[in-house]
Amino acid sequence: MEYLLFIATDSEAETYDPAQDNIEEWVTELEASGARKHGDRLRPPADATTVRVRNGELLVTDGPFAETKEWIAGYDVLECADLDEAIAIAAKHPMARFGRIEVRPVWPFEG
Repeated sequence: MEYLLFIATDSEAETYDPAQDNIEEWVTELEASGARKHGDRLRPPADATTVRVRNGELLVTDGPFAETKEWIAGYDVLECADLDEAIAIAAKHPMARFGRIEVRPVWPFEG
């Protein structure tokens, strides 16, 4: 089953320490195992564009759709046997310490 990890900042997390950021090791290990399908960093919220259509009118706004202190900094798509495996993988991501990770199962369209 596919899981999407939202890699987010968290103002209550421990202070970021570049010396403890082992993201390259995490990515290499998961790609070798086949569990990580793809992922990447995201540009900051200031670079976001929000798109809405209301009453047939296209509305395009600079910036994110919500004003928050925390923001989504990246994502990863995993292929895991179950939620427990996805949680174990997320727990090893450096942002589990320096931020937070939301693990969400992908809900494919059935067609």
